[in-house]
Amino acid sequence: MKMISLENIYKSYGEKDLFSGIDFTIAEKDRAGLIGVNGTGKSSLLKIVAGVDLPDSGHITAPKDYSIAYLSQEPELNPDLSVLEQVFAGDAPVLKLLREYEETLLKLNENPQDQNVQERLFQQQKQMDALNAWETSTNAKTVLTKLGIEDFNKAVGELSGGLKKRVALAQVLIQSPDLLILDEPTNHLDYESVKWLEDYLSKYQGALLIVTHDRYFLDAVTNRMFELEGGKLYAYKGNYAAFLEAKALREENEQAVIEKQKNLYRRELEWIRRGAKARTTKQKARIQRFDKLDDELSSVKANERLDMSLQGSRLGKQVFEFENVNKTYGEKTIMNSYDLLIKPGDRIGIIGRNGTGKSTFLNMLAGNIAPDTGEVQVGQTVKIAYYTQESEDMDENKRMIEYLKETAQVVETSDGKTISAAQMLERFLFPPYSHGTPIRKLSGGEKRRLYLLKILMSEPNVLLLDEPTNNLDTQTLTVLEDYLDDFSGVVITVSHDRYFLDKVAEQLIVLRGNGVIESIYGNYSDYLEKENQKQPVKEKSDSEKPKQQQEKPKKKKMTFKETKEWEEIDGKIEAAEARIEEIAAELAKTGSDFEKAQSLTQESDDLNQQLEYLIERWSYLSEIADQ
Repeated sequence: MKMISLENIYKSYGEKDLFSGIDFTIAEKDRAGLIGVNGTGKSSLLKIVAGVDLPDSGHITAPKDYSIAYLSQEPELNPDLSVLEQVFAGDAPVLKLLREYEETLLKLNENPQDQNVQERLFQQQKQMDALNAWETSTNAKTVLTKLGIEDFNKAVGELSGGLKKRVALAQVLIQSPDLLILDEPTNHLDYESVKWLEDYLSKYQGALLIVTHDRYFLDAVTNRMFELEGGKLYAYKGNYAAFLEAKALREENEQAVIEKQKNLYRRELEWIRRGAKARTTKQKARIQRFDKLDDELSSVKANERLDMSLQGSRLGKQVFEFENVNKTYGEKTIMNSYDLLIKPGDRIGIIGRNGTGKSTFLNMLAGNIAPDTGEVQVGQTVKIAYYTQESEDMDENKRMIEYLKETAQVVETSDGKTISAAQMLERFLFPPYSHGTPIRKLSGGEKRRLYLLKILMSEPNVLLLDEPTNNLDTQTLTVLEDYLDDFSGVVITVSHDRYFLDKVAEQLIVLRGNGVIESIYGNYSDYLEKENQKQPVKEKSDSEKPKQQQEKPKKKKMTFKETKEWEEIDGKIEAAEARIEEIAAELAKTGSDFEKAQSLTQESDDLNQQLEYLIERWSYLSEIADQ
């Protein structure tokens, strides 16, 4: 069995220790996910495993013929190559062989009688058979198409950043290495491409090491999880869901230890306060033990998360209203006579393929882009915080705490308490010792987290979020989702992240392209499931249609049972709706009667499920009745 092992790995950057003394092994069938707060060294660890960077100390052991393909967050591509040439530009043996074979073919065309060239071509053909390289070109085109790239001859330099990342992804996928290392592969991918990649990796025969913020994706493709935290690496068996369960258990056990330490701390504190007149060796040892325990508990307290919901600015009844809005860019129509009313409390996800105008939509709400015709009305009390895909220009010589205090020294919670800028930094996973760090020393992900925190501290009542999950780690996203859960204002977000949209959005604005825009209530996963159930029907000419298809379908008639159901169903729906309203009124009067409230809540849930079923049946039966 092929495997790669890392022993006692140590790495630092300047004064910052990323990890120290970590050990782990990746075996043949392992599909490992790596998570950790931005700045803990996830990408650095991937580079060390890939051989792109070296550890300060430690050992890496792997077989001599062990092959690794690595996709970085910012892949370096040759802008002068075509898409297909770039895909074949890797160092994998099969790609080198393909290039050599093409060169030999050219030489043979120039000198058809050259026996040396003929013999070389013959030997290369045998190697092609052994490596099954004949299918590589076809596979490359298939992978590119699945990733949304169809012009294989286009120069790489003419592609957008997102498309370049897809080309780099295709390049590593076709190599079929022993270990595939992917750093944020789902960035810039739409749902169809993410789903295809998910299916592809689930069938992949080699080992996988992946960093991604897409938690549904992580859950689907992994069977092991690594977590970088505080310079240590924790290993867990199972996928992301299993990791969450195991980590919760680990933290519960750690909390139990902390409680024991706190009890000891109280006893030691009581002894210290009483004073020790005779400074014997034993008493000095107790004082030293107290000091050590005090330091440990102070460190634990610093790592505890604050729980708060910030007080936003007051929001009136009017938020946004689009009236007969039209917007085009060249020949591309973004909006066509579009009307929309956004109300207080709305949680909206904006989705659509790349280029349909999602960011344009947000910029019109923010007032950065004006409609061609029509009007976008903004309520007088609206206070917007806009998280864009590009961070604002930061003074990199400023320290984090200074940068944050430019917005606010303190913020107020919904219950009237005040939270300091330092406490907010802790809430967003910046430990106290890091608050004086100059911004230039932060990683790209840490800068994005700091930028996010700054706009949240402006106490907005409307949040516009453009792809907030890109370049943010899973822990930061969990903190953000927790914040949004308590946020009393309006949230409007553009995202392709299924997990994030499911947690944040209650309705969707779907940009279909060519000015077609739909509003849909419900979560993103339900929407995707319904979309997948729609089977595209290929139109055939009359001559191609089977004779039986040209005949008109016979009208369906209700059975006796369905007729009886149709006669009674309106009354059942009305009764269910009435009872749900009664329960809501009763719940408001239950007070502290927990058992009664629990019983009423359960009855309400059951009735809502029954009502949903009745409405589906009503729709089905009404179609038959109308025939």
